[in-house]
Amino acid sequence: MSKRSCLAIILAAGEGTRMRSDTPKVMHPVGGRPMLGYVLDAARAAGAGRMAVVVGPRADATRRFVESNKISAAIHQQRERLGTAHAVLAARKELAGQDEVLVLYGDTPLVTSKTLKRMRRALARADVVVLGFRPADPARYGRLIVDGKQLVAIREFNDATPAERAIDLCNAGVMAFTAAAARLLGKIGNANAKGEYYLTDLVELANASGKTVVALEADPQEVLGVDTRMQLAVAERLFQTRARRQAMEGGATLIDPDSVFFSYDTRIGRDVVVEPHVFFGPGVSVDDAAPPRPQVMNGALKDGEFSKAIKEGNLYMVVVDSIGFHTSDA
Repeated sequence: MSKRSCLAIILAAGEGTRMRSDTPKVMHPVGGRPMLGYVLDAARAAGAGRMAVVVGPRADATRRFVESNKISAAIHQQRERLGTAHAVLAARKELAGQDEVLVLYGDTPLVTSKTLKRMRRALARADVVVLGFRPADPARYGRLIVDGKQLVAIREFNDATPAERAIDLCNAGVMAFTAAAARLLGKIGNANAKGEYYLTDLVELANASGKTVVALEADPQEVLGVDTRMQLAVAERLFQTRARRQAMEGGATLIDPDSVFFSYDTRIGRDVVVEPHVFFGPGVSVDDAAPPRPQVMNGALKDGEFSKAIKEGNLYMVVVDSIGFHTSDA
């Protein structure tokens, strides 16, 4: 990974009105953890040495999460919701001395450090990198207008021509840019119907100043933004699918994968057999199994490390001292 310094700005000021909740949107959990936590982890793993979280006026829960988890991130407040560029500039003092900037969204919990590293590598040959995706239904997403290898504009659906609406490469919102491009942020205006400052306008400003702007494509599932309870359920399903696959690729056996549910920090060792209908709460790990293999049976496991096996009849089971874990007689 590049030795260039990198600032990650995570936009987390959205009120999430469509969630119909008193909980800040980015604090809704996926896999037992606030969505914001995954984004911070991905940014850190991608090499961001400095991080800033931009919150709204009513963000006590978000502040507490960042502080209580000892996450090394500065918190900045966007007092008025005047657009994404305005939100980024709420953290303007963090830009000093940074070679690169990543702009992420706190409601995209499935974004990976692998993708963010790709974006940073692309900055070796570009000034601005925009993440795109091809959804099954492009619907009303902004379209990425590419000419050759140059991304020339991000066109909002309402402003797009019929030909532009036919483009299926859409804007995921995630962006990376160099310090030179960051200096253009102050030139973004608000001459639009909403009177807001849009980060997407950086693309045309960079083009006008002769800078290289490129688009990278990501898996649509990875850039899923959560605005509703239905989308939260989709994110949870995708998270569980990813966690189950990782467990099995790591050597665990899941008899019925779709009925096993993991938390963000679940660790399952090699040769462990997980039977159907098991829920792993936060803080659970099961060590590698020596033959005969321990089996995790139907029930709920909570905090603890389970590294021993006991035998009942011909069945070896993980030792569990947790309320809510049930086994059948062997």
